[in-house]
Amino acid sequence: MHLNISQPVACNRIETDSSLKHNVEVMIARFDQVHPFVSGNKMYKLHYFLEEAVSVNANKVVTFGGAFSNHLLATASACKIFNIPCKGMVNGEEPKQWSPILIMCRNFGMELEFVPRETFRDKKYTYGFIDDKYFIPEGGFHSLGVQGAALMWNAIEHLQPTHVVTAVGTATTLGGLLTAKKSTIIAVPVIKNMTDIPERLLTLSVSSSENDYDTWHQYHFGGYAHFTPELLHFMNAFDTKHQIPLDKVYTAKMMYAVMDQIELGYFVNGSRIVCIHSGGLHGNLTLNTVVQ
Repeated sequence: MHLNISQPVACNRIETDSSLKHNVEVMIARFDQVHPFVSGNKMYKLHYFLEEAVSVNANKVVTFGGAFSNHLLATASACKIFNIPCKGMVNGEEPKQWSPILIMCRNFGMELEFVPRETFRDKKYTYGFIDDKYFIPEGGFHSLGVQGAALMWNAIEHLQPTHVVTAVGTATTLGGLLTAKKSTIIAVPVIKNMTDIPERLLTLSVSSSENDYDTWHQYHFGGYAHFTPELLHFMNAFDTKHQIPLDKVYTAKMMYAVMDQIELGYFVNGSRIVCIHSGGLHGNLTLNTVVQ
């Protein structure tokens, strides 16, 4: 493999008036720094898929995503590294103006096909070796993606966290952390009314009950890819104070939730909280202005 997933990731400690008052330690595991494009949890979720694609000598890797999908970008970059042709099935009609992420995918050599939303919905979780092509489900939503995400624990185990907090989209990363569970896992869904996490974990073959993790449902800021001026102010203030960029879809919501829950007294005295920075920073390229 040409992607290094065996090393511990960098970690930044975050101190705020609230964390000091409540005597809790907050750390951000910088998975966003593992690779410029195959960043965050994407490198881990793709690991076993790419290994399998190489082993079966696939002529092409095919995967699925929206016009702003970091999963598409990560796959395009990884396939460039492995010298495997790849294709991205993009949800919806071709836009008049391509997103920065789609342009980067094309520059990495990814063929892009825009498909009707209904077709995309029916096909997005296709997996396996079919007609000399290797299909990876959207977001790595499969037990192989869970196995890869479980490797993330090896990169943070040395931090000895009492709590690990992750944003949740497909729940694949959550499933991986639960598989390797050695601390309290907290899920922060970025999708409004995301009540199907137990069903998703069951589909991913993750043996767990709702008692195995806590879920904070109230920090979606309007739903997937939605955000508010309040969230953007928080994201930019956080970057200014701590020199750590967050993305508006996942990690800004997660860190807002952590800071709010510290103030609300969720964490007991002496807690050591590790927040998973899952990358996705290229999504901020869609912000035309920076809110000060």
